[in-house]
Amino acid sequence: MGHSIGSKLVSVRETANMLGLKETTIRAWLLTRKLPRVNCGRAVRIPVDAIEQFISENTVPARKRR
Repeated sequence: MGHSIGSKLVSVRETANMLGLKETTIRAWLLTRKLPRVNCGRAVRIPVDAIEQFISENTVPARKRR
């Protein structure tokens, strides 16, 4: 998955807030490579477009009512 230079990067905390999850969950996903990361020295950043793709790939459509 390639990301452009203009791709916005966010912190683990910001990612957790976006998804309504705990930071520990996001860190676990980074360790298991469920989400990609960019290492900036000791800081870890997540591309926003990767978060959007993750949401898109894991969205389950609602059933149609009969």
